[in-house]
Amino acid sequence: MQKLPMKPDTTVEDAVVSTTREQRWRMVLGSDAEVSCGALGGTLRDMDAALSVLYEPDGPGGLKRRGGRGGSAPNIARWLGDIRKYFPSSVVQVMQRDALQRLDLKQMLLEKEMLEGVQPDVHMVANLIALSSVIPAGTKETARMVVRQVVDGLMRKLEEPLRAAISGALDRARRNRRPRHAEIDWQRTIRANLRHWQPEYRTIVPQELIGYGRKSRKPQREVVLCIDQSGSMAASVVYSSIFGAVMASLPAVSTKLVVFDTTVVDMSDQLDDPVDLLFGVQLGGGTDIHRAVSYCQGLIREPHNAILVLISDLYEGGVETKLLARARELVDAGVQFIALLALSDEGRSSYDAGLAAKLAALGVPSFACTPDAFPALMAAAIRRDDVNQWAAQQGLMTTRASA
Repeated sequence: MQKLPMKPDTTVEDAVVSTTREQRWRMVLGSDAEVSCGALGGTLRDMDAALSVLYEPDGPGGLKRRGGRGGSAPNIARWLGDIRKYFPSSVVQVMQRDALQRLDLKQMLLEKEMLEGVQPDVHMVANLIALSSVIPAGTKETARMVVRQVVDGLMRKLEEPLRAAISGALDRARRNRRPRHAEIDWQRTIRANLRHWQPEYRTIVPQELIGYGRKSRKPQREVVLCIDQSGSMAASVVYSSIFGAVMASLPAVSTKLVVFDTTVVDMSDQLDDPVDLLFGVQLGGGTDIHRAVSYCQGLIREPHNAILVLISDLYEGGVETKLLARARELVDAGVQFIALLALSDEGRSSYDAGLAAKLAALGVPSFACTPDAFPALMAAAIRRDDVNQWAAQQGLMTTRASA
């Protein structure tokens, strides 16, 4: 049972306690339980009606009962308003996703009035991107506002952790181990040599000097994000675009972003605005991973300083043997090649376990990653840590190499 609607001076516990056991069972079981559990009244009746529209679509109030050629937009718009009135935003998002799947309410995303009433989230953005080519001209600006709202919220949440993790990793990676006297970082040097404390002299005799990194205008790392834009990877595309935009703003990182299905599109020049980038993506279609990885290989200038992140469920529609050969070339050249089976928080992902195991055997770590863990992953890759070991420490399930 979700939270019940509350007056301003009412707590969650008060609202839940105010319902009887029979009322709660009635709302769980639906209208068929009215005989045994009794009828609902007042606010509970209105909440139940909103639930019935979605979870009893063939019932008296269900959307599927409405036939004819007339538009159902007013009914759906009213329903969107009702669920925002009676349920918290986290539940509203779940109900909206269920409506799209259970009732095929694509019309929700094609009407301006609908979009203005939607509680936006990553999944709603993915649906808007998928339908971007058919959204009416009069609705597109509203759709962009919805996407912008979600992107701005995610940027506020994810930008600073990614910046901090990458900047810290770059500072550590470029640390000068043979500094001149003016370049010595005394704080780090003292911490690194505390074990060499000499009590009789009341001083430290440093065995290792650590200096500040020598600044360079040249990017220290090349990062290529290669993103599968098949429909199943929709949430991953949203998060990847945001992370790509953040990394592109860091002078020490040269960032490229490539999306693919059976064709390959380089969107690196749109990284300054993730919303424009997302509306340039065409979700759906087949998959040719080998073609995409081959293109990305051509973007890499210094293999030993390059990180290639393939974000895909690895259902290859191209030639698998060619993909594996290309992966071996990249690894042998010194590229840090990582396969993320998903970049989302949707739970266990579906992927080609066989191909993931073959890539792992070539030295390409393969695992799913949540958006919150991605900054630490990039930091580990920049430091050239063992990414498999890092993933295991984070509790991320890595794919074992095939025999």
